[in-house]
Amino acid sequence: MKNFFSKLLNLKTKDREANLDSAKTALEAELGPRDEIDRKIDALFNLLVDYYGSDKLVIKAGKMDALQYVRSPKRGERVLALQRIIGDNPTIKEVPRDEELMEILEQLTEQFSDILARRSVEDDLEKKVAERLEENHQDYVQDIKMQILKEEKKNVESPLEQKKREQLEKLEKISLTQSVMELLRPASTQEIVGQKRAVDSLLAKLSSPYPQHLILYGPPGVGKTTAARLVLEEAKKRALSPFGEDAPFVETDGTTLRWDPRDMTNPLLGSVHDPIYQGARRDLADTGIPEPKPGLVTDAHGGILFIDEIGEMDLMLQNKLLKVLEDKRAYFESAYYDPADEKIPPYIKKLFDEGAPADFVLIGATTREATHINPALRSRCAEIYFEPLTPANIQEIVHNAAKKLNAALCDGVAELISEYTIEGRKAINILADAYSLALERNADTDTGHADQEPDTTRDIIIEKADIYKVAQVSRLSPYVTKKASDRLEVGHIFGLGVAGFLGSVIEIEAIAFKAREQGKGRVRFNETAGSMAKDSVFNAASVVRMITGQDINDYDIHINVIGGGNIDGPSAGTAILTSIISAITQRPIRQDVAVTGEISLQGRVRPVGGVFEKAYGAKQAGIKTLIIPKENSKDIPKHHLGLDIHPVATAKEAFELLLGPEELNN
Repeated sequence: MKNFFSKLLNLKTKDREANLDSAKTALEAELGPRDEIDRKIDALFNLLVDYYGSDKLVIKAGKMDALQYVRSPKRGERVLALQRIIGDNPTIKEVPRDEELMEILEQLTEQFSDILARRSVEDDLEKKVAERLEENHQDYVQDIKMQILKEEKKNVESPLEQKKREQLEKLEKISLTQSVMELLRPASTQEIVGQKRAVDSLLAKLSSPYPQHLILYGPPGVGKTTAARLVLEEAKKRALSPFGEDAPFVETDGTTLRWDPRDMTNPLLGSVHDPIYQGARRDLADTGIPEPKPGLVTDAHGGILFIDEIGEMDLMLQNKLLKVLEDKRAYFESAYYDPADEKIPPYIKKLFDEGAPADFVLIGATTREATHINPALRSRCAEIYFEPLTPANIQEIVHNAAKKLNAALCDGVAELISEYTIEGRKAINILADAYSLALERNADTDTGHADQEPDTTRDIIIEKADIYKVAQVSRLSPYVTKKASDRLEVGHIFGLGVAGFLGSVIEIEAIAFKAREQGKGRVRFNETAGSMAKDSVFNAASVVRMITGQDINDYDIHINVIGGGNIDGPSAGTAILTSIISAITQRPIRQDVAVTGEISLQGRVRPVGGVFEKAYGAKQAGIKTLIIPKENSKDIPKHHLGLDIHPVATAKEAFELLLGPEELNN
């Protein structure tokens, strides 16, 4: 007969309890009465069956090479089976002696208790993990449900959200007026006044199959931004232009763009919001994924990025922009980005691995001189100069604006405005202020009673008195006082200077007296005029004797720059020489002529810079004839601004135009 435990293993769990007593009775009948050791052995085997299950226990006993001992009638061998199964050690060979059985059973009982305790703890942990997973799962499901509800019911909002939306809608219904600059802004390139050369050049460069990056130079208020915007619309219509119909025009201001060394905010190039400190999107922050945000360079992809006052940009940011111009992509970096993380959305992975597209044409505008712009940036850009506006240009702008305002101008109004400004934007502002005064005057005339509506159908007439009122209130003064005249003066001449993109007339005068002692004359000059101007005086003094045959040391000569100021450069040399010779010889100088050019010790007129801008200054002052160095003749078109331009190579050629053809020493 098989032993008791062998029978127990062969029974199913539900039958084991029912047949336990009969199995014990049969076993006692065969083996005799059972003692405490037998009962402990049976109890341990019973616990093992409960713990593993009958089938699994048989399998485990087989792995531990203990199955033959489990079925053994000898209790020592059955204890050996327990040692191997509970200790999970098939290498135990020695069968315990009878006197050792009780102690070994106590040890096995303690060991099995530890196993049961660990199992209990593991069960508790698994239960808690399951509960937490279920809880998170429910939260996740709830979030998805809320998101779906929001997507399906987009108009559903809380009372607070509804109140805020209604306040915004109420504000949007309030509109004071249309901006006068918006109303009067040119609607086509044909309406841009005084910049035909610049606009044509800009259009040619953008309409090419290979458009260039550009830097636009010029004084404020001459139409650089407007021209760039309108030229893009024109370029879209050209067959060879690479710009599509939806090519964007992205405009920003260089004065507001600053380099953030932490790379946390960069509206121009783009930035990365890390998931911890910068509030990346919630679904990304929860999983520790950084969120890249492309900047304006990507918004401008396929179009134009216009940066006004590009010369004011931070130098580091300019260098970063150069990298984008070369790569035509903007790249992102983050310490939180892990390319091996499978949870990263594909679009974020693409941005980090490949960068954001940034293939655009850069147009920068500046009121600074070219020397103030980053040389590396200039080397990658074509350069276009916008010209200062002449009084005639300002008058045309004023007349065009008056038509859009449906206003009539009295005689001389446009001319008067052109005396107060050289900026188109400022001219329009003056006109708009005068228009407001004219409206007020019209209302006072039409309204006889408080409840009577003013007559708005009558033309608004802007008078010169309105302009004078605007000038008084705004503290405006004439930009240029006309200095030229048809008379002749001894020792007085007009030189030319340039500051930025604007030229100006410099009045130079000289007076000469015979020295008290021959050969001991002195030459005096403005201390504030600068060292370059003093050098021009000394050079001129050396040339006087060569040209006139008279020794300058025989005269006390005083040379003065009217109005003071520093003359930065040698370009006043010819003018100073002419004024000295006029003072010595008493030959009068024409007052409708201006001259520029450095004078050499051999009496040659050397080239100077800024001839184009100086011509503008001469025109503003009413000059009719302009004398320039012959080597500058290609720098300026003939009859530019209606001036009679004469290139000269020597001082004598200049004198023939300034002093007339008579002998100088007569």
